[in-house]
Amino acid sequence: MKKILKLALVSLVALTLVACSSTEKPETGGDGGKTYEIGLAIYKYDDNFMTEYRNELVSYFAELGTKDGNTYKVDMQDGKGDQANQIEQINNFIAQKKDLIIANLIDTTGAENIVNSAKDADIPVVFINREPDVAALQIWPGKTTYVGADATQSGTFQGEMINALSNKGDVDGDGTVNYITLLGDPGNVDAIQRTEYSIKALDEAGNKNEALADPYQADWDTAKGEEFTRTALGQFGDKLEVVFSNNDGMALGAVTAIEAAGRVVGEDIYVVGVDALAAALELISEGRMTGTVLNDHFNQSHTTAEVAIEILNGKEVSAFYWHDYVMVTKPEEAELVRKDSKTETVEEVIARYAER
Repeated sequence: MKKILKLALVSLVALTLVACSSTEKPETGGDGGKTYEIGLAIYKYDDNFMTEYRNELVSYFAELGTKDGNTYKVDMQDGKGDQANQIEQINNFIAQKKDLIIANLIDTTGAENIVNSAKDADIPVVFINREPDVAALQIWPGKTTYVGADATQSGTFQGEMINALSNKGDVDGDGTVNYITLLGDPGNVDAIQRTEYSIKALDEAGNKNEALADPYQADWDTAKGEEFTRTALGQFGDKLEVVFSNNDGMALGAVTAIEAAGRVVGEDIYVVGVDALAAALELISEGRMTGTVLNDHFNQSHTTAEVAIEILNGKEVSAFYWHDYVMVTKPEEAELVRKDSKTETVEEVIARYAER
């Protein structure tokens, strides 16, 4: 029965997306409910985590529509990693007078301009996944919000997984953990914080460590993760003990390079990622990857839809909605179950960030 319901929802989603080419917004749906036009800007479709996120988000909007009798038409656009392209897409949403915009930004520094333009058009904005500057959420309180997870937590969990190993990641026993970092994007707040806080967790535990090279910019990409890990192995050989990866995609590439070099993950090198992708969980179950951190697309996407509907119903919402990351060293720890979000005001976030 669940499979049949899922197929029905997928079909409904497909019909919804096809119908989104029209800019006219009927006031009522076919069953007497209201019809809402939602613009969804995704930084790029070719991303494992955002693929899971966007599919779950659109599916959940369809599910909620069957419950409340409303129709949520989601016009989803692929930014393709191009900032100018995404800005044009968001400007089109504004020109089309969408009822609400959900934005997974390529460059979060443009968030304030987006809010100002949307406010002038009376279109609320929900930012997701990539956290904008706090200032963007001060422009239009109650009608703009961010739904996501605190990336410092994911970096901290990566470091704690290494600290929890029997040798604390110091494979050769020389008293120092020698590592490299596969960096997603130097301008992305998640990448910056995961890189910083993974090592901060080692430092705070008194676990001496040394970066063998500056972070390798692998752009969240599996192939680049493999390439840079292969380069590091060729340069540093057995001295390389830990690979910190800002996401699972790059970590999967790292494992491929490590195994091709004849080394064994879990014995003479460790690899940790973020996202808890299915492929990463399979490697963990086989002992071929040390661990990952669940970036909970399920709860984040569901909260995003629920918060969006609250705004559409005229309610004012909190500035921030957070879901915790989850440390995963066994596949069952990544089980997706509905959890409540934690809300914070702008003032609370500013005070908390000041204590970091």
